[in-house]
Amino acid sequence: MKPYQATILNAAVLVVFGLWAYLNVAVESRSMTILIPVFFGIALALLVVPFKKDNKIAAHIIAGLTLLISLALIMPLLGSIGREDMLAVFRVGVMMAVSLFALVVYIKSFIAIRRAR
Repeated sequence: MKPYQATILNAAVLVVFGLWAYLNVAVESRSMTILIPVFFGIALALLVVPFKKDNKIAAHIIAGLTLLISLALIMPLLGSIGREDMLAVFRVGVMMAVSLFALVVYIKSFIAIRRAR
């Protein structure tokens, strides 16, 4: 998979699963923090075009944001496990897995580019 394709996949999963989480929570307990993955997904989606055009700055921003959201999802995952909310564990787990997959794709791409020089 090409890095920009991994970014599109990651952005889509973050937006869809983030909105699913937001809509699945009771109205009185909804907070803006539930939408953090959605905002990250939108930011990643906006950076796809420059990333596809081999913009190094966009590539590093995308890799950084992806690492940041991967780390930021640890606490929601632990909270979901603690509440024994298996649907939330699934949602957060999928978002983390796709983000980590994208990170692996980026790292492989960065290594390949370095070796090509």
